[in-house]
Amino acid sequence: MGKTGRAAVMVGKQFEIREYPVPDPAPGTILLRQELAGICGTDLHNWEYQRLTGDILLGHENVGIVEKLGAGVDQDYVGNPLKVGDRVIFAPGTPAGTYGFLRADDEPHFRGGFADYIYLAQPSTCVLKTSLPPEVAVLSEPFMVGVHGVRRAGLKFGDTVVVQGSGAIGLLTLVCAKLSGAGRLIVVGGPAGRLELARKIGADVMIDIGEVRDPAERTKLVLENTPRGAGADVVFECAGFLSAIPEGIGYLRHSGTYVEMGHFVDVGSLDFNPNRLLMRKNLRLEAVWGYGGNETFVRGLPILEKNEFPFAQMVNPILPLERIADGFAALSGGYKLAGRDVVKVALRGAMA
Repeated sequence: MGKTGRAAVMVGKQFEIREYPVPDPAPGTILLRQELAGICGTDLHNWEYQRLTGDILLGHENVGIVEKLGAGVDQDYVGNPLKVGDRVIFAPGTPAGTYGFLRADDEPHFRGGFADYIYLAQPSTCVLKTSLPPEVAVLSEPFMVGVHGVRRAGLKFGDTVVVQGSGAIGLLTLVCAKLSGAGRLIVVGGPAGRLELARKIGADVMIDIGEVRDPAERTKLVLENTPRGAGADVVFECAGFLSAIPEGIGYLRHSGTYVEMGHFVDVGSLDFNPNRLLMRKNLRLEAVWGYGGNETFVRGLPILEKNEFPFAQMVNPILPLERIADGFAALSGGYKLAGRDVVKVALRGAMA
């Protein structure tokens, strides 16, 4: 019998650890041994709202070690030489489909990240070699979402920026806004541990939604921290809650820009008045889909590799694969595990 590996499979609201045969890579493809896989908000919302049917292998935020190279593969997407033993990250979307969100029992297996192995079965996959430590490299995909959002915002030097949400996407968007020249950075989120990380990154104002529960009071605090009380130039919605959208638009100045980044899964609808919320503000509305393409990875990875911010502190806790349910429960139930605030929960694979 050939080598097998474990995969955590979502079956309804439960997770099962299953064994599958490890494939030999076909020409043009790559087999990775997973080091770490991050639990994304998209994974979480698909689990919470059960938008996918069947037995599903989730996970698309990964860093791994090259186990085997298919014939013809000797370099990464940008031409760096690639060999067995190299650490790589990859863009989870390809013209032929995405990694994660797939039926677990369909061959070839290991096309999602919550497993010991990841089979990059599409030759068109954007694979990039990296020297980052795994606890930073695992943030590559959510970092690229932040890069995409900030590029789409058209952020200008000295802009006043609000980030709604202090999870991984929010904090990494905060990093990207700071690097892009934001003059004043305001974060609306929680809990306290996440806001402390926002302070370390460079946020000037942190508003804890657990302490300031009234949206009108939060809006007042935001406006008081903008020039002349007129509102922010750019607001990024990274929280993933419907009620955050009308509240966040209220943070904007006239002719400001609102960037929607928090709803990659259908979580329902909200009552929305376009005249009052959009047109009277004369605002520009942007909505990004994921990281926006391979170019974002090519542009963003060298910035992430400078490792100038407390990225590794965001990845806490790191759990063994069999504790995947604990990670999902923590992110769904107050962002705490073992009494500590969590930002990005990561799962260990075969190489951790």
